[in-house]
Amino acid sequence: MSTTWEDKIYSTGGFVPGSGGTSVIAAPATGAAIATVGQADRSDLDAAVEAATHAQAVWAARPYTERAAVLSKAAELLAADLARLTGWLVPESGSGQGKASFEAGLVASELRESAGLAAQPYGQLLRSHKPRLSVGRHVPVGVVGVISPFNFPAILSMRSVAPALALGNAVVLKPDPRTSISGGLALAELLAEAGLPDGLLHVLPAGADVGAALVTHPDVPCLSFTGSTAAGRKIGEAAAPLLKKVHLELGGNNAMLVLPDADIEAAASAGAWGSFLHQGQICMTTGRHLVPREKLDEYAALLAEKAENLPVGDPTDPANALGPIIDQDQLDRIRDLVRRTVDAGATVLAGGTHEGPFYRPTVLTDVPLDAPAFAEEVFGPVAPVIGYDTVEEAVDIINSSEYGLSVSILTADPFRAFTLADRIKSGAIHINDQTVDDEATAPFGGTKASGSGGHFGTSVNLETFCDLQWITVQSDVERYPF
Repeated sequence: MSTTWEDKIYSTGGFVPGSGGTSVIAAPATGAAIATVGQADRSDLDAAVEAATHAQAVWAARPYTERAAVLSKAAELLAADLARLTGWLVPESGSGQGKASFEAGLVASELRESAGLAAQPYGQLLRSHKPRLSVGRHVPVGVVGVISPFNFPAILSMRSVAPALALGNAVVLKPDPRTSISGGLALAELLAEAGLPDGLLHVLPAGADVGAALVTHPDVPCLSFTGSTAAGRKIGEAAAPLLKKVHLELGGNNAMLVLPDADIEAAASAGAWGSFLHQGQICMTTGRHLVPREKLDEYAALLAEKAENLPVGDPTDPANALGPIIDQDQLDRIRDLVRRTVDAGATVLAGGTHEGPFYRPTVLTDVPLDAPAFAEEVFGPVAPVIGYDTVEEAVDIINSSEYGLSVSILTADPFRAFTLADRIKSGAIHINDQTVDDEATAPFGGTKASGSGGHFGTSVNLETFCDLQWITVQSDVERYPF
């Protein structure tokens, strides 16, 4: 695997030393050091923004075909060698090998779709009561600041970076410090190899201080943040006085609604995948299972059986389906949420234990609605299961959450579920699937405390990473009364 970024950040001139020293990247499964990367400080950020501002003006003026060609080439390079990403995703983020391959494929897809985005119509001809040409068009915002998380570091960085570049912007990316390679430096190497001109992408591994400075930097007019709702609220508050264009993709406590006519065995399979994939460390993880009361015991038993049979351990071993929790703080939080939920009356049917950083997939029943593991986003492999008596009651429970990211409905009658979707407050609703889903061709984003400021994917990226400009053209200067 490449180590061209050893002790480096990525900024003007390629991989260069950072002014903030270096930082060791450790594998969450073992604690072993896997790389040393550079650390950026405020001076690196200021230099990056200045360089990005100049490079962006040139980039935006180039033919769209040049932007598309770079992104297409990057997709081609990655598709031919997924290991250039998976080889870092597995040890650095604790991804299982299947999840890592899936994520690398998503990155390639995002690059391909963003290449196509560059060629999309970027405006429309408007009607006017005057004899003139009236046009509304999307124009690049300039420099886009991106702050990305650890859990799906490559795709959650690239789904901002690629469309922003496609639309003529430059990008300053601050990845999560725990995944600075798979979430940033490896992506920079890929795009540089594909021919991205110098100065358009800057990857600054750093701590929260540089992230805060990026949020409030006066020359970064657009910010795309993916992370927790608590952090998103702070970012929104900090950016508000500067009237920035802020896109917040935040947390979720997603529900899977099993209707009475659903296939219970299939539902349990979907529920296990939705709750336990990547140790439940996904904003779309199925965090609430709602099952008809008469089928509750059967469903919970099937789900618990699947949980008990999942191999958990070092993800470098392909036999392990699940890997480690990202760090000790998150492990302690999961343990505390489960403990307090059990203290509130819940029963542990499976899991509830850990060996080192490996938390067993956990199934809880008899869960009060206000218990922490049901009411809060756990961000761990925990599946609270409750029974309901009527579908109306279940919908009320789903909508009672402060979050609104993803909901799934399982049924033998998909048209009934489609009608039911009208009553559910969620950014995404998946009928006869679990809650974890994303495609570069679909608009992705949450409602309520799960996000604000725009969506990712397809042509909605024009709204997120561009400003809308109105232009009128008249043949002659119009004469006025004075």
